[in-house]
Amino acid sequence: MTPLTQAADALWSQGWYRFAAHQASPNFGPRPPQAHIDLIVLHSISLPPGQYGGEEVQQFFNNQLDWQAHPYFSQIKGLQVSAHFFIRRNGELWQLVSCDDRAWHAGTSGYRGRSNCNDDSIGIELEGLEGDLFEDAQYECLQSVCAVLMERYPIAHLAGHEHIAPGRKADPGAGFNWLRLQKYLGLDARYLPVAVGSQTDRENR
Repeated sequence: MTPLTQAADALWSQGWYRFAAHQASPNFGPRPPQAHIDLIVLHSISLPPGQYGGEEVQQFFNNQLDWQAHPYFSQIKGLQVSAHFFIRRNGELWQLVSCDDRAWHAGTSGYRGRSNCNDDSIGIELEGLEGDLFEDAQYECLQSVCAVLMERYPIAHLAGHEHIAPGRKADPGAGFNWLRLQKYLGLDARYLPVAVGSQTDRENR
C-alpha cells in the first residue's frame, strides 16, 4: 500500500467519509455483485421548493417528514429516497448512505449504455432549486468531495439527474456551473455530460 493510498483510506470507514456529518438513512440497499462505481450524479433539492436552511430534506431522506407541514409535501408523500451526500447552502456536508452501498437517488435512469444508475453511482444532492444558482460554499464543498471520491473509486463520469433521466428530471439545471467543477478537478470533457462536454470543447478551441 502506497502512502497516498494509506492517506486516502484514512478518510473513509466502510464507505463513510470522515469529514462529513453522518445521519444514516434507512433508504438504501446492497449494490449488485461486481458493481463498478464510476459515476457521480448531481441533484438539487429543497423542501419546500425554494426554501433553505430547515431540516426537511434530511427528514425526507429518513422517512420522517411531516406530510401535513406544507401543501407541497402531499406530492411526495410516501416516497422513500436517499442520496449518499447532501450539501447545504453554507457548504455543510452531510452523508446519509455509505458509498459502498446503493442509495435510492436516480430512479429510472440510464447512462454510458447502462441502466439503473443507482447500481454503480454516487448521488450528491445540492440544496437548491433546479435551474437556480448555487453558492460558492457549495461548489467548494462539492469540489473537495468529488476529489476524494475520485481517489477512492474509479470515477470516470459526472452527470446531473437531468442527464441520466432526460425528460423526467431537470436538476440541477442551467444554474449549475459544470465548467467550474471541471476546471477545479482538472478533468477533460470526457468526464462530463455530452452537451456540457461539447460546450467545453468549443470554449477550449
